[in-house]
Amino acid sequence: MDLFSNLLLSRLWSKVFAKSLAVTLIVSLLSSGLVIAAPSASPITVLPIDNAKFALGQKFDFLIEVKGAASSAMTVTVNGQAADQYFGKPAVAKLDGTLGTYRVNDVAFTKAGKIEVTVQAATQDGAKTRTVRYDVVDTAKKRAKNVILFIGDGMSLQARQMARILSQGLTEGKYNGLLEMEKMSNLALITTSGYDSLVTDSANAASAYATGHKSVVNAMGVYADSTKDPFDDPKVENIIEIVKRTRGMATGLVSTANITDATPAAMVAHTRRRAEQNFIAENMLSAEHRPDVILGGGSRHFLPKSVPGSKRTDNKNLIEEFKKQGYVFSGTKSDLLDTPSNATKLLGLYQLDNMNVYIDREMLKNPKVLGGFNDQPNLMQMTKKAIDVLSKNPNGFFLMVEGASIDKQLHAVDWQRATYDTIEMDKAIGIAKEFAKKNNDTLIIVVADHAHGASITGTYHELDGKSGREAVRTYADSILPTYEDKDQDGFPDDPNPSVTLAVHFANHPDYNENYQFKEVPTVPAIMANGKAVANPQVKGEFRPGNIPASDSSEVHSADDIPLTADGPGADHFNGIMDNTEVFFGIVKALGIDGKRNLK
Repeated sequence: MDLFSNLLLSRLWSKVFAKSLAVTLIVSLLSSGLVIAAPSASPITVLPIDNAKFALGQKFDFLIEVKGAASSAMTVTVNGQAADQYFGKPAVAKLDGTLGTYRVNDVAFTKAGKIEVTVQAATQDGAKTRTVRYDVVDTAKKRAKNVILFIGDGMSLQARQMARILSQGLTEGKYNGLLEMEKMSNLALITTSGYDSLVTDSANAASAYATGHKSVVNAMGVYADSTKDPFDDPKVENIIEIVKRTRGMATGLVSTANITDATPAAMVAHTRRRAEQNFIAENMLSAEHRPDVILGGGSRHFLPKSVPGSKRTDNKNLIEEFKKQGYVFSGTKSDLLDTPSNATKLLGLYQLDNMNVYIDREMLKNPKVLGGFNDQPNLMQMTKKAIDVLSKNPNGFFLMVEGASIDKQLHAVDWQRATYDTIEMDKAIGIAKEFAKKNNDTLIIVVADHAHGASITGTYHELDGKSGREAVRTYADSILPTYEDKDQDGFPDDPNPSVTLAVHFANHPDYNENYQFKEVPTVPAIMANGKAVANPQVKGEFRPGNIPASDSSEVHSADDIPLTADGPGADHFNGIMDNTEVFFGIVKALGIDGKRNLK
């Protein structure tokens, strides 16, 4: 070996040794707790957060918090001008103990472009400065008259695929067809994290769609401040408010969940805590965001506490209050289908809490499972009725339709029920597409709010006497499933055929797995002495949990989710996009001029 080769080899070994030493040192420091901590976060919080994006004229509350404030005095500028002068409203500055705040409510940016906010404040650790930047975009170029937003709660790519397999089937490896949601012109991948956590919940995720702004777990329509009050957090104008204010459009919410649950509530509500469902129900009456159509479950938050099953703490009858506002009420499928043809406002509540899932509601019809609610509409009927009512408004409409129990059944590791509800939502999407074909002025968007860690390993059968994990068929052994759909309605006749899918979960509690469809909805785990343990009612192979024992259900994942779109404005959606961009795709398609009727 020549001298040059020796020198080169020596240098390479030196680099390898140095890297090895660095890795060893890091591991040693980690184990001893001596790793130097990252610099602490700034004591100055600016809400809305850094890099927030606004539609021109979109209203919001502006809040500065300074932890360890030495005084309430602080300097706040927007593009070099004092904030109160820039917004044309007096600011309210307070010092509560060691927390200094500066707040201006109900403001908006009236010029498109870049915004720079600088805060200078005196703290116990000396003078501090923070700068954040915003982007304001003009969306006043109309392309669509209507927008229908379908949200399959928890509908990851794998959930779509399960629905395609069961609904369309395969012949010699090729799918016999695609779902309605898959036969759309544009496809994007959506990232889902909130600004507080990698993995989101439905409230935070749906709030991003409704406002174009990030929030935190459990929050909707707000940025989270440091107080405990769930109703004082700085608000951001949501999609229903902005289309009603600027265009007088009709608006609607349809869901198979409790209608005050996270996803539908995020389209209208402003609260740090999604659990405030009594407040959310009553707040739906507020004129600035009162939907013209409200269809789903959740009557327990609208009925006075004197009515059995009510969860209200007062005797307000919100159903009667909606009737006074001109709403036609329906409590059953029969009522819904008999809605007068001239109705322009509609409230329908078909269960005390979440509506029953498709399999239980439309197929098994077990009275004990339905709990007396034997005449519930399906998502297709609710979607069609909502479109019929809303399309009477000459200014157009915005409609959000949620397939809610895709998520709720995946939490219960019940992929079969989740899949039939995915198919149900796909059928509702087909109804919306038929409407859009006749009018050519409607943007349809189909997306999830977050993902779940369910994945298809192969197929499962016991035809050769094997059972449990030994009956999971992988690779060449994963023969095609044997679902049948004799009436060709898209829903397999039997959710438990001889050859079914082998679905596994990446993020689950202790539970027992037998790969069989459960005739009655059953939770995977129950709480015992503060820990989640496998539900003994389910017989099967024990699966040790891989999430904290405080969680008794399967949990969300951080996976990106697919979005498909069709119609005028669909070209906004392509590539990898942040979830807040769904809002901007909507207002851009509608050509919303946020400065209209801005007070």
